[in-house]
Amino acid sequence: MKTLNSKNFFRFLIPSLIGVILFVTPINQNGNLTIPIAVLANALLDFMGDYSTLVICTLIIISAVTTLVHKFVGIGFIKNNPKLDNLFTLTPFWFAVRMTGFVFALMFLFGFGPEIIVGGATGGTVIYDLMPILVCVFLLAGLLLSLLLNYGLLDFFGALLIKLMRPVFNLPGRSALDCVASWLGDGSIGVLLTSKQYEEGFYSKREATVIATTFSAVSITFSLVVISEVGLENMFLPFYGVVSLAGIVAAIIVPKLPPLSKVPDTYYTEKSHREDIPEGTSAFRYGFDLAMKKAENAPGIKEFFTEGMENVMEMWFGTLPVILAMGTIALIIAEYTPVFKILGMPFIPVYQLLGIPEAAAASQTVIVGFADMFLPSVIASGFESAMTRFVVAATSVTQLIYMSEIGSIIMGSKIPVSLKDLFIIYLERTIVTLPVIALFAHMLF
Repeated sequence: MKTLNSKNFFRFLIPSLIGVILFVTPINQNGNLTIPIAVLANALLDFMGDYSTLVICTLIIISAVTTLVHKFVGIGFIKNNPKLDNLFTLTPFWFAVRMTGFVFALMFLFGFGPEIIVGGATGGTVIYDLMPILVCVFLLAGLLLSLLLNYGLLDFFGALLIKLMRPVFNLPGRSALDCVASWLGDGSIGVLLTSKQYEEGFYSKREATVIATTFSAVSITFSLVVISEVGLENMFLPFYGVVSLAGIVAAIIVPKLPPLSKVPDTYYTEKSHREDIPEGTSAFRYGFDLAMKKAENAPGIKEFFTEGMENVMEMWFGTLPVILAMGTIALIIAEYTPVFKILGMPFIPVYQLLGIPEAAAASQTVIVGFADMFLPSVIASGFESAMTRFVVAATSVTQLIYMSEIGSIIMGSKIPVSLKDLFIIYLERTIVTLPVIALFAHMLF
């Protein structure tokens, strides 16, 4: 081990401890398990109060107007800043998505538009129920994720966990921390953490796509909300145990199937930072040396906040329009068309084969979860069979990818995955986890 430099050690230790406390330390709040960053996000949400819709619409409008002006006139300081230029220079598809979000935001801000868009079951759900907390999470995560990323913590724990994550999941050790942050806090935090690691060359395209679609687990708190919706909150512990086991099975199998298996191991940056422990070196020593090297080049206070605000702008201006546009459209399809019901019909014989009661009704919940993870449990809350309610709730949580939030965040990030691929991965996760969940459901009921 290199000679210990006390300055570098404390530059590693203090920010990393704060990051661990904020992002991965479980605390009890009103009987629910959560993390401090989620508590801070909720406090910020309470502070915004009735102004949350105004804040969201204003940010989306600023994003769209700046994009339009930059596209047709050109804005000098944006052209001269690669990050900003990338944020406001879009392909035709993403330009259309951002402009759609802009139109929807105008409707909500000025109180006009058809019920199909602004109704409580579609766009109203996205902008009033989902997006306010995301605005707060984006602000805090954008500013503070650097504590995990830039001071050596992920380098240290990544090296320690290589021998677990590489053989089992073929992923870098540091990806375990993404999962913990999602599990204790929110799946959106895991996606944001993964995206930043991909942009900095710590994850390849394949690794980033696998982690975002496999390890951005649903938080314990939201899982409790889901199981409560179907009236089985007394079964939370076996429910979350089944969800966790099914999630691990999916994490092992789904990345070995296309499209994930076909994503190349190339990097976003020219220089990659693949973690491999050198021969003759222990994981602890290798991780500690990496952490000290990272701490030596860590940003100062000014750079910390400058980079943090750049991250916040990227999330606010880049991702919020995507969530409003794609989340609303997904919920419109779910609410006003039979598309998801028709797509779910092939699952009727699957449910029958697995011995799940009310198979026809349960099949309607399978694909609707792609629009929003909470919708299957809302539908299942009226089912007579407790076993079926349990299976639907557990399946909806393990499906993981839903367009009203996580799917839109992934598509709004730099992680290279298409809408078609997200839907295929969603189906694969459903097919892999459903038999596992059904097996344990028969044991429990």
